[in-house]
Amino acid sequence: MSGVWLLSIIYLAFISLGLPDSLLGVAWPVMRTEFGADLEVAGWLFMTIAGGTIISSLFSGKILNRFETSHVTAFCAAITAGSLLGFYFAPSLLWLFLLAIPLGLGAGVVDAALNHFVATRYKAHHMNWLHCFWGVGATTGPLIMAAMMSESGDWRNGYLTVALVQFGLALLLVLSVPLWKQAPVAIAAPPEDLSLHGTQAKRLTGLPFALASFVLYCGAEALIGLWGSSYLVQVKSFSVETAATWISVYYGSITVGRFLSGFLSLRMTNRQLIRLGQGTALLGSLLFFLPFDGLMLTGFILIGLGLAPIYPAMLHETPVRFGQDAAKRLMGVQMAFAYSGSTFLPPLFGVLASFLTLQLFPVTGFLMILFLLLCSERLNRVLAKRALSRAS
Repeated sequence: MSGVWLLSIIYLAFISLGLPDSLLGVAWPVMRTEFGADLEVAGWLFMTIAGGTIISSLFSGKILNRFETSHVTAFCAAITAGSLLGFYFAPSLLWLFLLAIPLGLGAGVVDAALNHFVATRYKAHHMNWLHCFWGVGATTGPLIMAAMMSESGDWRNGYLTVALVQFGLALLLVLSVPLWKQAPVAIAAPPEDLSLHGTQAKRLTGLPFALASFVLYCGAEALIGLWGSSYLVQVKSFSVETAATWISVYYGSITVGRFLSGFLSLRMTNRQLIRLGQGTALLGSLLFFLPFDGLMLTGFILIGLGLAPIYPAMLHETPVRFGQDAAKRLMGVQMAFAYSGSTFLPPLFGVLASFLTLQLFPVTGFLMILFLLLCSERLNRVLAKRALSRAS
């Protein structure tokens, strides 16, 4: 029974990670007017948040070797809650940048800690459902912000509401600390896939392609979440509220997709789920090129459903690809590269759009998903050759 409660707490912790992720993109059309900021400043703010997650992800292995996962999770959840409360009170754009730093630092450690904890102790369907709860937070965030802006026209109330929810989750995490001591022991990866033989270099064969896949995945997911609303408002002349709803649908499709992927993972391997997701997302991105605005909503849904299983499956595959011994260290490294995609690619697109046009949004999304597919398939070929050489 304690195991069920612990899993429930972990799922709720991932809600706290997802809630803030989609707020900035939805609120930015209103925020930039209040602060007199240019369009691309949203990208720099987003980059500051993600930059904090990169730093904390890289050091997450050392942090987790020193402190318990339960303590780290509760402490960092409180940090993110305080940062979001600071957004509510922020008197200027400078304060938003300062508060973005602890917001990113707190999220990065929690993300790496929980992903490693689940990848090494639970089966693949739990990893998908865990990230489904991230999607619950990411879907709820825009709805909260849209509701607050519709009611009062003030984006600050959206951040206040999310901050209060975060404080509640942080308190719940503190109270749940005793449950973590009853967690199941780490699950050993299949012996034939552990890669425990040979040199360190052989065990890490294909790592560059894995890291590139994480960069491209998070870059594509963040690009659509951050700039989709601005594209709909400024290029397609949608209202702010309608655009926010569509982005919420996008995150909602990721949530539903990960819930369904949990069941699919009972019959499909991680690699099969990754391929299925990439093909679906690529199809959705192609709908943006058709001259029918209504089909764009279908495109957002298909991209969200397609992206859904990719990230959890890649994370859960880490011990299989590179060995149990390297999993804790590589989990943080992979997530640091993932956040690098979130950090640099959407802001770079913001600069590009400022100098050229936001109409490049569909092309950029399509190319990122396409290269994600190519890197992933290249990694599969490298790993297949490694397995053949070991068997011979």
